[in-house]
Amino acid sequence: MSHYGALCLSPQVQPKLIHSSPTSTANFRTHRPSLPFRSHRPSQPLLPQATSITSSAADFPGEHVVGDAERKPTTRRPKRRSVAGVDQEELVEPRELADADSLFCEFNGVEIHYKICHHAEIAEEEEVREEDRRLSPEVAIAFPIILLHGFGASAFSWDRVMKPLSRLVGSKVLAFDRPAFGLTARRTVRSGDDDDDSLARPLNPYSMTFSVLATLFFIDLLAAAGKKEEEEKAILIGHSAGCLVAVETYFEAPDRVAALILVAPAIVAPLTLWRIDKEKEMQKGNQNEDGDSNLLIASLNPFMRIWKALKNLYIHLLEGVLSILKGMRDMIFSSYTKALSALLRSAFASMLVRMIIDKFGILAIRYSWFDPSQVTDHVLQGYTKPLKTKGWEMALLEYTSALLTDSSSKPPLSGRLAQISCPVLIITGDSDRLVPSWNAEHISRIIPGSSFEVIKNCGHLPHEERVEEFLFVIESFLRKVFGFLDDQLILAAA
Repeated sequence: MSHYGALCLSPQVQPKLIHSSPTSTANFRTHRPSLPFRSHRPSQPLLPQATSITSSAADFPGEHVVGDAERKPTTRRPKRRSVAGVDQEELVEPRELADADSLFCEFNGVEIHYKICHHAEIAEEEEVREEDRRLSPEVAIAFPIILLHGFGASAFSWDRVMKPLSRLVGSKVLAFDRPAFGLTARRTVRSGDDDDDSLARPLNPYSMTFSVLATLFFIDLLAAAGKKEEEEKAILIGHSAGCLVAVETYFEAPDRVAALILVAPAIVAPLTLWRIDKEKEMQKGNQNEDGDSNLLIASLNPFMRIWKALKNLYIHLLEGVLSILKGMRDMIFSSYTKALSALLRSAFASMLVRMIIDKFGILAIRYSWFDPSQVTDHVLQGYTKPLKTKGWEMALLEYTSALLTDSSSKPPLSGRLAQISCPVLIITGDSDRLVPSWNAEHISRIIPGSSFEVIKNCGHLPHEERVEEFLFVIESFLRKVFGFLDDQLILAAA
């Protein structure tokens, strides 16, 4: 050991240096041996920093030494998952989120959430909202109303108009949540259902067929509770994608639908109106051509008969080729359906839908209004409430899969609109960013005898954003269609 190291560890020297006077310290610095390094703090003595092995924290009252027992490991709390501001760590069953006026019933193995409002019960309430008082009391149309919400919405979206509509028609108004939305139960669809073609296969609750049958089920439910013959029918009011359900329900059972009211209909209208007229002209031309050709063949030489035989042979060959192509199309569609269903039921798809709803869910709600600043926290909470239910992302994916892989043999809905014969009212907002008002106007021109109304300064949700104007338009339509306005005028004049 060097002379300097022994000096540092010597018990006689160390205390003397700590309690030495400034003079002795200065003398020591003058005569200390040279060191191979230089101190970074020349103003402080070097030796006092060297402590003996037996020294304790009590020798240094100005310093706090943390022992191993006192050290706590710094653990970072895992970040809780949330979608659109809704905590995803504690999801519950839909029934646990029910409101005071919520009702549930089972249809085809699915527990459906619905709400119902009766004009008699409203009359008994002590407090009536000012917007309800404007409407005429009990006009006795007697037809109940079924409300069909759009994509991503629920019965909550009809909350502000259910009571006024019930008072207007003098009957019940019912709104229900279609599967994948609101508080209706989320049911898992077995992957084998897509391959099973047996008749015993359960109906896909996320399909259009299920929604149509559920609508007819609620019409029967209201009719069973009522005592009037008029309640065998119902007025269907659909919003956005709910208009598809309303129209398909009409084609399924036209005798059960008294009228259709389509609000911002998410139905793709044909690009041109002349296509329908042109098809009719072509059909008439073909009939005339066939008649003329028959007369000509009967009167001309055998060469024309040979030409007719060759033409028939060509037609048969063409039908065979088309049949082969149809089989190939069905095979390709089947493969496409299987691949798409497998993709939409994957973990990646669930993660993707959560990310999309988180990033754009609230934005889409605000974007649907003409004035996004009028969207209140109550509205946002009503739309995001279903995100608290178990399996909500799975249900949305199943709904999307059923929508994209629909193998229905029915012709496109846009081609059947001209066949609607019941009274139809189409309502749209002039500033609808999701479904343009010109598309709604186009649909109104296709449906014979339909009425078309545009609400000013309104977006995609007239029944939420412009309640007064929305109710006034419906009231005027019902008065005109069902003809009770004239009777009231006669009674008032008498």
